[in-house]
Amino acid sequence: MEKLRHFRMLPSMSRPGNPYNNATCESFLKTLEQEEINAGTYRNAEDLRERLEEFIEHYYNRCRLHSALRYCSPEAFEADAQAKAEIASSGASVTFVSV
Repeated sequence: MEKLRHFRMLPSMSRPGNPYNNATCESFLKTLEQEEINAGTYRNAEDLRERLEEFIEHYYNRCRLHSALRYCSPEAFEADAQAKAEIASSGASVTFVSV
């Protein structure tokens, strides 16, 4: 909280005391703060920007597993959803499930 005040930033993007209307963003910011910002040291603002881009693009989107996405990375989840959509749009299909 003190870091936010130091940089004149607001601690939340939702109404004070009500994080639920912005839970996805709040969850991401918590992860970003815990896994990157508090875990690193930065030479300057440009170094911070570069490291944040690296964290988001290469780790968070491609490697980190997300419980809300059935423990897939966002990149894998989107690829799977796109593949399923392409199959669904290609016509009728039959799926067999063994019991």
